[in-house]
Amino acid sequence: MPALTRRGYAGPADLRAMQSLAQRIWSKASSLHVGDLAWQRFQHAGREAECPTVLWEAGGEVVAWGWISLPGELALLVDPARPELALEVFGWFEDTASAAELAVTVLDAEKHVVAALERCGYALQESSVHQSYESRLLVDLPEPVVPAGFTLRPVVPDDLARRVAVHRAVWHPSRVTEPSYRSVMAAWPYRAELDWAVEAPDGRFAAQCLIWLDERNAVGELEPVGTLPEFRRAGLARAVCLAALHAAHHAGAREAVVYPVINHPKSAGALPLYRDLGFRPYARTLTFTRTRRRIPPFPGSASPEGAQRRR
Repeated sequence: MPALTRRGYAGPADLRAMQSLAQRIWSKASSLHVGDLAWQRFQHAGREAECPTVLWEAGGEVVAWGWISLPGELALLVDPARPELALEVFGWFEDTASAAELAVTVLDAEKHVVAALERCGYALQESSVHQSYESRLLVDLPEPVVPAGFTLRPVVPDDLARRVAVHRAVWHPSRVTEPSYRSVMAAWPYRAELDWAVEAPDGRFAAQCLIWLDERNAVGELEPVGTLPEFRRAGLARAVCLAALHAAHHAGAREAVVYPVINHPKSAGALPLYRDLGFRPYARTLTFTRTRRRIPPFPGSASPEGAQRRR
């Protein structure tokens, strides 16, 4: 087996390496789409300082990584062929996080990570708030329809200010800015032809839908989607999503996924919208927590301390 090394995140090239792992192991048992990683890394300025990130590599490929949102929330991806690396990630998490209580959110289908969490003493939190993982094949898509005076179209570079304005209004308070969204637009695999908006008669963007395309797996992810409050219940979110889904299908996607948050006041309308669009659930997120302590090594693996020495 190739030697395992560990190193800290050093820039966008490392994000591409993390996305490569997401592509390589993509299935409905994987919690992360390549678009998730680009959006979460670049939507806010200064994420590198806020989110310590470490990569584990073997044979020239990333086989696991961890990403902490300080003070104590972990996102991770571990190759199912190397399940012992989940414990390496948890050891680094405990050494790096500053919170007294640690939290890890995973997909219920990531059985190898769930098993490692249970081994390390994490307890499942029985919360009603979670993300529902939903998908639909891109066949028999209805045509989008908007009210008279509204226009559906993809975003162009000159639209940056309006594109940011609709996002900030929908997700108020939001840290997305014009410079940070410019970074999103520069990130792989962003495509302007998959970033759609509804232009209102007064020139504002009234609704938006961005789809990220993973060409290797022919699957697009909707992230983010939103409509200005004063334009809701007019069918604009449905129309802009359908326009973006048609564009993704034309670009090669066979399937689309979306991850609405369930039982949260800000996303009450999300699930009815996606179900109306034909999305159906296939998995959900689980959140595990525990207070900080040392983690026992996985039988037959290097300890977290040993992983530190390999840096």
